[in-house]
Amino acid sequence: MYIKRNYGFWMTFNWSKKPFILGGIYAFFITLIYVEFELELSLPWQPMSVLGIAVAFYLGFKNNSSYDRTWEARKIWGGIVNNSRSFGSAVVSFLQSEDRDRLAQERKALIYRHIVWLTALRYQLRLSRPWEHTEDRVNGLYVPSICEEYIDRLDKEMIPFIGEAEIIDINSKSNMAAQVLAKQADELQRLCNEGFIDDFRHMRLHELLGSFYDDQGRSERIKNFPFPRQYASTALWTALVFCLLLPFGLINTFAEMPGNMIWMTVPFSALITWVFFLMEKIGDYSENPFEGTYNDVPITSIARGIEIDLRQMIDDEHIPEPIQAQNGFLM
Repeated sequence: MYIKRNYGFWMTFNWSKKPFILGGIYAFFITLIYVEFELELSLPWQPMSVLGIAVAFYLGFKNNSSYDRTWEARKIWGGIVNNSRSFGSAVVSFLQSEDRDRLAQERKALIYRHIVWLTALRYQLRLSRPWEHTEDRVNGLYVPSICEEYIDRLDKEMIPFIGEAEIIDINSKSNMAAQVLAKQADELQRLCNEGFIDDFRHMRLHELLGSFYDDQGRSERIKNFPFPRQYASTALWTALVFCLLLPFGLINTFAEMPGNMIWMTVPFSALITWVFFLMEKIGDYSENPFEGTYNDVPITSIARGIEIDLRQMIDDEHIPEPIQAQNGFLM
């Protein structure tokens, strides 16, 4: 997620310059053929403008739908923040025992396992899918260097919080995050049986686990169900058709002007092509808020914030600092 006030113009242009360059080259050859061979290549601008308006409306629909997916993802993780804080405070206040050392140990184990759930869920959500921008995940051409690498790091992040045997067990499962919550439920039942929590408070903690399952399921729904490809593809191809026809409409307009104004077809075609494909690309990069690139919902930063809150509730030591943005990007 970019957190500065605005993307710089040259940063934006560098990210999306390919349509501008190709559109200019294409318009140059169309104009050259028109001038050198005096072929009647022009099209009336009125139907071209109608087509452009239709494409613009469709791109707007795609961008709105893509933004809805991103905003829903952010709301889901906002819910995870709130429910995690509720879970942490409930663990601290609900668990009671005369054995203060044992009590502190059990509280810490529950809090630590919740941090493991956040870590496992974060990694699962950033596994690549065929429809995502996998070429931009870490070191793509226009990707900031702060994008995270996710290979061979999950176990290292979990080791400080749970035992190696438990790590091996959850790694053997297809959905690690769900198994962590299942283990958490088993531990809560054990604590209830041992008298650390009464039945009523145990049910309240179990309800919070249910809310975590709900939040995980909502996140997985966005992750595993792509923006319908018929809508995404139609936006791309209609924009391409319009931009291919664009120089033919502009030639007719600039040819009526005196001098060599007909060559203005080239920069204006390039500029209009860039604008349309920039809109298309913005929607395209907003469809998948967990794909592991720089337009993600910043779930790493959110998870770190939750970790800090929960560990401070149990007066833990060596609490990490919040994730800092680098070059304006927060992951």
